[in-house]
Amino acid sequence: MAELNTGDGGGGKGGKVRSKKQNSKVDLTAMVDLAFLLITFFMLTTSLSKPQSMDLSLPDKEDDPTKKVDTKVDENRTMTVMLGADNKMVYYMGLLATPKVGPKDITYGKNGIRKVLLTQKKAVLAYSAGLGKPKNGIIVIIKPTKKSNYRNLVDILDEMAISGVDTYAIVPEFTPEETKLIDKKPE
Repeated sequence: MAELNTGDGGGGKGGKVRSKKQNSKVDLTAMVDLAFLLITFFMLTTSLSKPQSMDLSLPDKEDDPTKKVDTKVDENRTMTVMLGADNKMVYYMGLLATPKVGPKDITYGKNGIRKVLLTQKKAVLAYSAGLGKPKNGIIVIIKPTKKSNYRNLVDILDEMAISGVDTYAIVPEFTPEETKLIDKKPE
C-alpha cells in the first residue's frame, strides 16, 4: 500500500514545523560598565588638561586720568627689558642716560636673559642688604614694542617666574632714546 504525501512533513498532523521562539532580552550589563568607564576617563582627562596660568597683578583704574603720580624707584634696583621685532631684546640696569649695566642685546633662554636676571637679582639683593633693607629685590620694567609679538611677552613673563622676580611691570611707553635703541639694526 502506498502512502499519500500530504506535504505536512510526514507526521500526519497536517501543519508547518514551528521553530521555538528565542528570548528577546539583551543583557546590557557590559554596556553600562563601558559607559561608566568612558565617563570616568573623560572626567579624568579633562581635569588633568586644565590650562596653566600665571597670576598677573595689574593696578586699579584711576578715577582721575589727568592726575599723574610719579613713583620714584631706586635706579640701582631697576632693570629695563625692551622687546623688539624679530625676537630682539635689549636690557639695561638703571637709567638709560646713566646706565649701571648695558644697554646690551640679549637672547631668550637659560644662557641669555635668565642668567642675567639671576646675576642682577643677586647683586640687587646684596645692594639692598647693604642699605639695611634685605627684602628689597630687583624691579624689572618690561617694555614691549608694537613690533614685538605676544610670544615674546609670554616668554619674558615665564623668565620672571622661573628666576623668581617678584616685582615687575609691563610698560608700553618709550622715550625717544629707547625707541632708537630698540630699532637699531644689529651690526
